[in-house]
Amino acid sequence: MNEDGTVFRIGISGSYGGLNLGDEAILAVMVRQLRRSLPVEITVFSRNPRDTLQRHRVDRAVPVRELSRHDIVPEIKRLDLFILGGGGILFDAEARLYLREVTLAHELGVPVVVYAVGAGPLHDPSVQGLVREALDHAALLTVRDQQSRHVLEGIGVQREIVVTADPALLLKPEPLPRDALKREGLDGRRRLVGLSVREPGVAAPDINQHHYHALIANAADYMVDRLDADAVFVPMERHVLDMQHCHAVIAQMSYAHRATVLKGQYSSGQMLALVRHFDFAVGMRLHFLIFAALQRVPFVALPYAPKVSGFLEDLQLAMPPLHRVNAGQLIAHIDRSWDLRRSLQERINEVLPDLQERARRTHRMTLRLLTGQALAADAAEQEVST
Repeated sequence: MNEDGTVFRIGISGSYGGLNLGDEAILAVMVRQLRRSLPVEITVFSRNPRDTLQRHRVDRAVPVRELSRHDIVPEIKRLDLFILGGGGILFDAEARLYLREVTLAHELGVPVVVYAVGAGPLHDPSVQGLVREALDHAALLTVRDQQSRHVLEGIGVQREIVVTADPALLLKPEPLPRDALKREGLDGRRRLVGLSVREPGVAAPDINQHHYHALIANAADYMVDRLDADAVFVPMERHVLDMQHCHAVIAQMSYAHRATVLKGQYSSGQMLALVRHFDFAVGMRLHFLIFAALQRVPFVALPYAPKVSGFLEDLQLAMPPLHRVNAGQLIAHIDRSWDLRRSLQERINEVLPDLQERARRTHRMTLRLLTGQALAADAAEQEVST
């Protein structure tokens, strides 16, 4: 609490509720930064309030998908600031869901920060119009990559768009549960290679699962044979379809007996700690790759979307899009990357601090907006009282 007793009431809305470890990593970082900087009461607009309260120990969690527009108004009205993001939430199929609260905040005079979001694809003209209207009235608009800025500029957003970086780049590892590695069967002497898949769906409509299943199965077999490694599949969305797709890939492997899927329930920080035990990684999901970079684990990415390609560009790493990669090309890239793994680690060490500084900028800008508005409001109130 400040000297004047001010506690800032902040609402955060995104793809939260325990579905995806990448999204939960974003929220964990945002909550930690806010609590370290200000006296705050944090409300999360969540798909699963119970999970959010247990996982992040926030003050309040609202079942956003269960409440009507009328029901949600009091939750917005009480806030000093409404934060949308982070994560890749502005795309055709779901942008309307996330922008309902933004529109209400505008109507109620609550300032809105769009926090390091990802945008696209946005092809539906009606969705484009809604995004333009909502974002043009934001007090602060930040995106996590250049591609998202291009998408928003392309649909006519006029508000200044600041490119920062994904908040998950600031995640800290947490201690693993006791004997976690042993329970997962990862405490042997062989090398470990981590792998990440993702399901096709509304956020990734162009993925051909038969193509990528065969690619990753072939690559996993190669790494088992070439590196004498065990393959460890990391489900970042356990409760959706990651588990099924991990097992589907393993079913196509010749060395299926040398592959496993992580079974335990882990927080984002614990998963980050677990990734440190990998000698190499091959993955599709952005936040799996971010975790690998944070732990300086050399990796090869399969860019299924611009957000992954953008992250590789930030790290100055080259890899063609997933649909243009065949088995021979992927194995050649893995082979070369393994041989050059020390150089890859050095590249990550060189570039990552700048990316993390970009990620910190979003919080600093949000802080200036919030405290500046509070000071302006206090000054106005004093002027009225005199």
